[in-house]
Amino acid sequence: MEAFVNHTGIVAPVDRVNVDTDAIIPKQFLKRIERSGFGQFLFYEWRFFENGEVNPEFEPNKARYEGASVLISRANFGCGSSREHAPWAILDYGYKCIIAPSYADIFYNNCFKNGILPIRLSEEQVEDLFQRTAKHEGYKLNIDLENKVLSDEHGLRIEFELDEHRRHFLLNGLDDIGLTLQHEDKISAFEAKRAAQAV
Repeated sequence: MEAFVNHTGIVAPVDRVNVDTDAIIPKQFLKRIERSGFGQFLFYEWRFFENGEVNPEFEPNKARYEGASVLISRANFGCGSSREHAPWAILDYGYKCIIAPSYADIFYNNCFKNGILPIRLSEEQVEDLFQRTAKHEGYKLNIDLENKVLSDEHGLRIEFELDEHRRHFLLNGLDDIGLTLQHEDKISAFEAKRAAQAV
């Protein structure tokens, strides 16, 4: 998994509360067996009309947000069913960081396991980011995970909270398997000892 240390990216808004996982990646697209390729279906029913044409009213579809890698949204992001495909789709589309006031627990945990940084800020701080994103075309945020600081080119500086275990995961590009393999020498020694005892 790619490490997340410091990232600067264009911010795209999804100004909705209770964005559920079926809106993030609709159920009809869950048949793929790989983790990749889900980005094309992200927010599918909002991004496209029923005839397949792009919906120009859906904010992230607008040209000013092309190439965005930071997503801002409202409270309870990622609610609904516990499909891990939701963070797969978000990452595959190109978003590396999500900022919202709150998240559904399972979605929040799945983000870290897939290399996405979900940041919790207050309702007021998130509203300020929405205002800044609307005001400045191509608005960018810098996310400094080492120091847990968000900043922009217009004087913004916000410190955010994140527990050290999850921060360690992202800074070192570790998922659960990678974390276990950090102790590979001890695991091998234990297995060798057990094999010797069995003889």
